[in-house]
Amino acid sequence: MKDLVGVFRSHESKISTVALAKGLTSDQVLAVVAGDLASLGFAVETGKAASQRIERPVFFGEDGEAELNYQIDGFHTGWRCGIEIEAGRAFTSNAIYRDLIQASLMVDLEHLCLAVPMAYKFQSGGRTSISHDYESAKAVAGAVYSHSRIKMPYRLLVIGY
Repeated sequence: MKDLVGVFRSHESKISTVALAKGLTSDQVLAVVAGDLASLGFAVETGKAASQRIERPVFFGEDGEAELNYQIDGFHTGWRCGIEIEAGRAFTSNAIYRDLIQASLMVDLEHLCLAVPMAYKFQSGGRTSISHDYESAKAVAGAVYSHSRIKMPYRLLVIGY
């Protein structure tokens, strides 16, 4: 996990949602860190075309063919680790919840790295507002992982950028 955190730290000046006036899209952040993730052994999404996406199976059907797959930004087969990078509105659009649930259904995923903005800056009523998505994601993760009603099938690492 230190290696994953190191990837984001090494690119902090390019992707920091605190330092930059306007944050990058999730695809832009992924493009910045993709080379380092690949050097760690991750298969990384390189575009939106079917051949460029990373899909993980959820259900299998006839002849062992995957009937349902979910997309993920990157996956390390040896580590059984998936990575999802979210950008603006990661929390307000509920992307965090989608990521947590979809990852829980993916075959062979034992670790999830969820990278979210430290601060999502947006205009509201003519002024700049800030959503603290990293703190919100940590709070959701803490509630989910500490509650007795839910047992998540993977370990979670939340990275703020």
